[in-house]
Amino acid sequence: MDGVTDQALLATLPTDKPRLRNRWLLFTVIGIVIGVTGDRLVLAPIRTADIPSPTQVARAATPSAFSHVGDRIIVPATSPLRTMLGVAPPTMKEVARTLVLPASVEADPARTVKVMPPVTGRVTELKVQLGGRVVQGQELAVIDSGDLAQAFSDIEKARSTVTLTKKALDRQLSLEKAGGAAIKDREQAQSDYAQAVSELERSESRLRAIGIPADQKQQSRLLTVKAPVSGSVIDLQIAPGAYLNDPTAAMMTIANLDTVWVTANVPEKDIAFVFPGQTVNVTFRSYPDDVFTGKVLFVSDVVESDTRRNKVRIAFDNPDKILKPNMFADASFVAPSVSRTIVPTSALLMTNDKTSVFVEVSDWAFERRDVEIAYQEGAAVAIKSGIRPNDRVVVKGAVRLND
Repeated sequence: MDGVTDQALLATLPTDKPRLRNRWLLFTVIGIVIGVTGDRLVLAPIRTADIPSPTQVARAATPSAFSHVGDRIIVPATSPLRTMLGVAPPTMKEVARTLVLPASVEADPARTVKVMPPVTGRVTELKVQLGGRVVQGQELAVIDSGDLAQAFSDIEKARSTVTLTKKALDRQLSLEKAGGAAIKDREQAQSDYAQAVSELERSESRLRAIGIPADQKQQSRLLTVKAPVSGSVIDLQIAPGAYLNDPTAAMMTIANLDTVWVTANVPEKDIAFVFPGQTVNVTFRSYPDDVFTGKVLFVSDVVESDTRRNKVRIAFDNPDKILKPNMFADASFVAPSVSRTIVPTSALLMTNDKTSVFVEVSDWAFERRDVEIAYQEGAAVAIKSGIRPNDRVVVKGAVRLND
């Protein structure tokens, strides 16, 4: 208010009562202040909200990048997204995939023999060494065995019993002819003789199982163990002075290494990649400049539960013994050429553990397709299923459509 209005208000106040006049003036000023302040608090936000911000103005002026029509994504002509997307058909390529796996050399189980102790006893002499070659019939070790002495004793007893019972039977047969013997006595003599012969046969079989001819005249506690096959000693478990008391525990293992196996462990996801008769190129770390070519001989029917891998074996002739058990190798499995649909890795999108791409179904209209990947090589991916050779795929900027 101006000065004239103030003077008019003062003129209306009673002049003879200064206190009332001052109070009236104070209440008047307070009312004016409250009125002005309330007007600013109530009306100012309303006026500000009515005015759009620069950001809102810019957004309203910018066209939408794309829109959804059902399962399709439409990119309008005014969208700047068109300059950011690259669309191209996938390429078809004849691919001969090679799977390289670590492998190792193993002895052929069909040519491997574990030498068991035929008797219990103490090893007095060892005549071979680990890794050495032996021929069939060669002496391997000498065992001092009480079992052998018992076997010789048993066969002598059996022979003596056979002789005695044979004489008794002959005597009973003679008496029977003369009419001076009972039939039951002759039958008992025949039974005793048959039992004695059976016991002799058992004793002779025991000696032959030990490795000694039944007609051997010289008897000894010493048993010489001989090689059952020709080959190399690939495992040795005894030494001079050792006592052998378990007939099921092998003293040594002899393997014929004229043919060996190269065993590779194929991951479960690649099992379909290998098959019997498949060509395999194998390189050994001991001979890095040489490539050995073989065929898959055997694919196991069982996946190892702990490693989730499948054993694959390749057989190699090894006349010079250059391939030794436990050597490391790299096996390269070559598969026949197949036609594959190839797209760049930039086209792939990962959503909820699924791999997908965007396919153009009409001009600047796209659909998401789930795909199955066969394998990846560098920046390219072979698609097993999900798209066709004539499809056009978003190969650049696909992530901008992945809302």
